[in-house]
Amino acid sequence: MDFSYMDRNFAAVREKMQASCEKSGNPEPLLVAAVKYTDAVHIDYLTGTLGVKNIGENRVQQLLEHWETIRREGVSFHFIGTLQSNKVKYIIDKVTLIHSVDSLSLAKEIDRQAAKHGIRMDILCEINSGREPNKSGVMPEDAAALCEEIAKLPHLRLRGFMTMAPHADNPEDARKFFRETFRRGLDIWQKKLHNIDRPVFSMGMSESFPVAIEEGATIVRVGRSLFREPENTDEERK
Repeated sequence: MDFSYMDRNFAAVREKMQASCEKSGNPEPLLVAAVKYTDAVHIDYLTGTLGVKNIGENRVQQLLEHWETIRREGVSFHFIGTLQSNKVKYIIDKVTLIHSVDSLSLAKEIDRQAAKHGIRMDILCEINSGREPNKSGVMPEDAAALCEEIAKLPHLRLRGFMTMAPHADNPEDARKFFRETFRRGLDIWQKKLHNIDRPVFSMGMSESFPVAIEEGATIVRVGRSLFREPENTDEERK
């Protein structure tokens, strides 16, 4: 199987990441490969040959399938999609970080399942920065209160914040949502939670990760830009 296009995709993503870091002066974020639209063979190439050791799963069933089929040595699983409380028990012992906690009921269930396994689960509070009714995430004005309640749960470790900016053809349109999430998150972290370390900010996907890095992302979730195969035109096939 020819994986050369993945080599080129990965090189292009890394180049954009480095350019955004140089432009903004921000440190390089963690690259999480969103694997929603790919298979075990391509994931193994990404983690084994290209060295991307963090993968992001959107669906519980797909995570469980990949858990059984990919080479897992040295690989960390992140859950980045909408998570239902009744599915927490299936992933609690498999994931490193849950990005998408947006309610106290979900946080309590994660805490309950983590207690069963004797672990503290790292989580992020998902903020609906675009205030989109069809998307998950706590409303920005309610995020502080949710974080204060999460911080009381003994088997959770709140590490920071996640957001998904509204879809836009121009990545620059996402900037204000990343900027607001960063500023609000930092305010919650310092003033409400009284933390002195720096929070995690999971922001930016394939179209928008360079802008997200400039606005303070410490994790970027990239899928299509890593796995997209080149389109073959009639001329290329001749």
